[in-house]
Amino acid sequence: MSADENRPVLAGLAALVGVALAVGLIASVAVVAGAHVLGLGGGHAAAVGANDGATMIVPRPGKTQSADGPSITLGSSPTTSTTDGGKAPTIKKPKKQISLQAGETSVAPMGRIDLSGTYPGGEGEVLNVQKFSNGSWQDFYSISTAVTNGTFSTYIQTGTPGMNRLRVIDSDTKLASNEVRVQIR
Repeated sequence: MSADENRPVLAGLAALVGVALAVGLIASVAVVAGAHVLGLGGGHAAAVGANDGATMIVPRPGKTQSADGPSITLGSSPTTSTTDGGKAPTIKKPKKQISLQAGETSVAPMGRIDLSGTYPGGEGEVLNVQKFSNGSWQDFYSISTAVTNGTFSTYIQTGTPGMNRLRVIDSDTKLASNEVRVQIR
């Protein structure tokens, strides 16, 4: 029996270290050669920068001329001038209004009905879809949509034949949209 046969773990570890060194040496030579071929060496960039006339001198600050035109200040509230005896003009805020449109006017039973619209000033509000049934507006299976950038959209499916009246309502303020009608054939 030889000495290697008595210590197989040590012989295997030595062979593993030898293979790792050989692979590492080959990989490093490949990386250096690839960097040289691609021009990624530091000496090449330094030589290019030295010959283009660039300097590291910062010019002295000088005085600038003032602007002749009007200055604009962002973020300030506009001033009002009075011309009618000291009374400032009143600015009325537009009334919040929900506008609803249906993408279809007639669909087959369980067909998709796209609902979309606008709600200026209603950012983040939740609108519930309602259907007119048995003489009153009823929530339509808890389908709701959120207002994002003043707009909203959702869809419903119903199998109730005939003319279906739909609207959306703001769950917080109880402000309702206009009614849209969709025929289920």
